[in-house]
Amino acid sequence: MRAIVLGAAAGGGFPQWNSNAEACRRARAGDPLAPARTQASVAVSGDGASWTLLNASPDLRQQIAETRELHPTTALRSTPIAAVVLTSGEVDSVAGLLNLRERQPFTLFATARIHAVLDANPIFNVLARDVVARRVVALEQDIALPGGLTLRLFSVTGKVALYLEDNADDDDGDTVGACITQHGRSLYYVPACAAMTPTLAERLRGADAVMFDGTLWRDDEMIQAGLGLKTGRRMGHMSVAGEGGTMQAFAGLGVARKILLHINNSNPVLLADTPERAEVERDGWQVAFDGMRVEV
Repeated sequence: MRAIVLGAAAGGGFPQWNSNAEACRRARAGDPLAPARTQASVAVSGDGASWTLLNASPDLRQQIAETRELHPTTALRSTPIAAVVLTSGEVDSVAGLLNLRERQPFTLFATARIHAVLDANPIFNVLARDVVARRVVALEQDIALPGGLTLRLFSVTGKVALYLEDNADDDDGDTVGACITQHGRSLYYVPACAAMTPTLAERLRGADAVMFDGTLWRDDEMIQAGLGLKTGRRMGHMSVAGEGGTMQAFAGLGVARKILLHINNSNPVLLADTPERAEVERDGWQVAFDGMRVEV
């Protein structure tokens, strides 16, 4: 199984268009220790020919252009993208679907809740239903993906999309993780997670590779930086460091390859020369970057 990180940043990307923070200034200036990143999405394939996107980033058109494996190579109008899997209804997970509107067949996999979000917004009707198949996936159900992969969606602690907030929880599939398997090998994609539960810990134990929520370094990061009023958990994200953070939560789980992605522009792990980057690397984590290729 092959995976390509199309985008590694959280919503807004890096540098964020309206941020004048030091890290974003460094990225904007082309600092090699602060490389730019687009918004989070991953492509996976079991045969190198058919590819499935895990979320459709607002930056998807750029990401396809920069990824040779996703370029058309057969018919005059064609694509190796055979499917898209959505793990939430957040803008940075679904907006990229609008880039796929040229009557190109593919299958869109998501929970009933996420499909309902798309159905309620008529702009997504540009994905013509006679061409793009919308398939509802129940949690904990194994689904065959193109190219010999198997998908299983599972609930994680999170929240509804910001523009849909109604104090509901995610039990009905608002925020999910994806497990992709082939030949007994497993890749987990969890770009949003508010807490590590015992159930999730056991699920991830011994995994071959996990791409996990790396949004914030610390829970009050946005508040301390003067960039917002919400904690990470309030936004549906664990912090990487600290009590109950990602590094602590993964200790002892025996995950072979641990990768942080969906990283906010305020998180110092984006910068190659920070103590925080050194700390996560000592703990066995990799920080995802656009174009990163992973074999599982």
